[in-house]
Amino acid sequence: MTPPSSRATKTAAPATESVAIASSYEDALTELEQLVSQLDAGQLPLDQLLSRYQRGAQLLAFCRERLDAVEDQIKVLEGGELKTWTAD
Repeated sequence: MTPPSSRATKTAAPATESVAIASSYEDALTELEQLVSQLDAGQLPLDQLLSRYQRGAQLLAFCRERLDAVEDQIKVLEGGELKTWTAD
């Protein structure tokens, strides 16, 4: 006798793991600006307010990660030697 397939053993991956947050920094920033405008308008139902806030937090984290990665790649010439740029 073969055991029936169990729903408990099958777990679906969250949608955020299989889908990229944004295709680029610029796209993420544009969407984030739109979300902020919607939130500032104060006319969203509570469920939509929460989901848009969560999406905004994801986009903000994505933008910060992209900026950090770019900053790490920026090099400056100091005394004839390339060094990693740091904002002091």
